[in-house]
Amino acid sequence: MAIKPQDTYVVGRPQMNAMEATYLPEIIKGFGTTLRHFVTSFGAGRTNRTMQYPEDRRENYSPEISGFEPSNFRGVHRLNRDEKGRVKCVACMMCPTLCPANCIHIEAAESPWDDREKYPAKFEIDELRCIYCGMCEEACPVDAIELTTEYDVVGMSRQEMIFDKAKLLSVYDLTIEKKPM
Repeated sequence: MAIKPQDTYVVGRPQMNAMEATYLPEIIKGFGTTLRHFVTSFGAGRTNRTMQYPEDRRENYSPEISGFEPSNFRGVHRLNRDEKGRVKCVACMMCPTLCPANCIHIEAAESPWDDREKYPAKFEIDELRCIYCGMCEEACPVDAIELTTEYDVVGMSRQEMIFDKAKLLSVYDLTIEKKPM
C-alpha cells in the first residue's frame, strides 16, 4: 500500500535568527549547567550522588539524601524455602524461559514429596551473566526466587560466581533475617 501525496504534510525547517546561528546562547546555557552541577556537588547538594565505597555502604543511605530508591534495587539471587525447610521451586521452567541473559539453568526431577510433581535437581544462576532485571522474580508463580539487597559478592574465579542450589539456599539462610532496604 503506497502513501498518497495528499496524506503527507511537509514540515519546513524553522529559520534561525543571527544570535541562534552563532550557537552562543546554547553554549552559555551549557556552561551554566556545568557550573551549577560543579558547585552543588561539594556538599549534600541535590546532584551529589557519590558514595565513598567501601567506607560508606548503601544500607546507611536514606533515599531522600542519596537519591537511591530502595524499592527498585536488585542484588544477588536467593532460592526461598517453604515452611518445611525444602526448596520452594517447583521446576516450572518459567524463570530460565524468560531470562534475557540466559543465565539460569534448571534440571527438573520427580519430586519425592506429595505436594508437587517436580523439584529442581539442579538449579544454577551465573551471576556474572545476569543483568539483574528481576524478570525471574516476576515470573515465578510460587515466589521461589528472589533478588536480595546483597550487592558485594566477590569471587576469585568465574566458577565461584555460578551459584548452585546449595549456595542459593545458603544466601536465603543468611538474608532471611535482614529487613529489606
